[in-house]
Amino acid sequence: MVFVDAKDGTKLHVKDLGEGRPVILIHGWPLTGDMFEYQTLALLEAGFRVITYDRRGFGQSGHPSTGYDYDTFADDLAAVIDGLELGSVSLVGFSMGGGEIARYLSRHGASKVSKAVLVASVAGYLLKDESNPDGVDASVFEGMKKDIRKDRFDFLHSFAKTFYGVGFVSSPVSQGVLDWSFILGVMASPKATIDCVDAFGKTDFRPDFAAFTIPTLVIHGTGDKTVPIDPTGRAAANAISGAKLIEYEGEPHGLFATVPERLNEDLIQFLR
Repeated sequence: MVFVDAKDGTKLHVKDLGEGRPVILIHGWPLTGDMFEYQTLALLEAGFRVITYDRRGFGQSGHPSTGYDYDTFADDLAAVIDGLELGSVSLVGFSMGGGEIARYLSRHGASKVSKAVLVASVAGYLLKDESNPDGVDASVFEGMKKDIRKDRFDFLHSFAKTFYGVGFVSSPVSQGVLDWSFILGVMASPKATIDCVDAFGKTDFRPDFAAFTIPTLVIHGTGDKTVPIDPTGRAAANAISGAKLIEYEGEPHGLFATVPERLNEDLIQFLR
């Protein structure tokens, strides 16, 4: 466990485990780097060096009042890569973590990156507008922010059920996973939790796709109600030259926990 300083002095909490080819796993909202428990173990056992970090405002990283935009997030990722003196690193971004990869590549280039994986990622463009009719209506994001301000804890409980596709009939994850996700979510700064809704909901990553000059894998569940596949996963795969798309039929957003064995196998095969 180490801390890396971002450009503005914010401390970024980093876990750096194992030896071998380095892989950075970039977490989703509103969790922490620990969300990759299943993937970290599998990648370590497969011989990779596995690095996770908590995004600013989340987990054990610093909780500043500003900096919750993707240019800053991309520069934070660059600080992690440079601080650990990494080269030829693979980047795996889940949900809003895919946005870090897109913006990092467009701001910093791919000279230190060997491969990229977008898992249930927000890159593309989530917001519905004239250029993006398959996107999510702005009222959804405003409603999320309103609910977080009113009762962040209740929001996290209800959000997790949609996140993992929990319904009246079936539950793809245990109550323990739901409880664990709640614990990770409440570690975040309320300010970061709210500001990141605008960041992942309203940032257009389509111009960043040209910067993907490395082998890229896109994995997305067709049943994802949190980050719909059409304006994100499918759009990314269509726009990124040579990208491979694997669709997980019927899987929800949190597929890192609903089908961890399948995800781990696909990641390891691609990264090798």
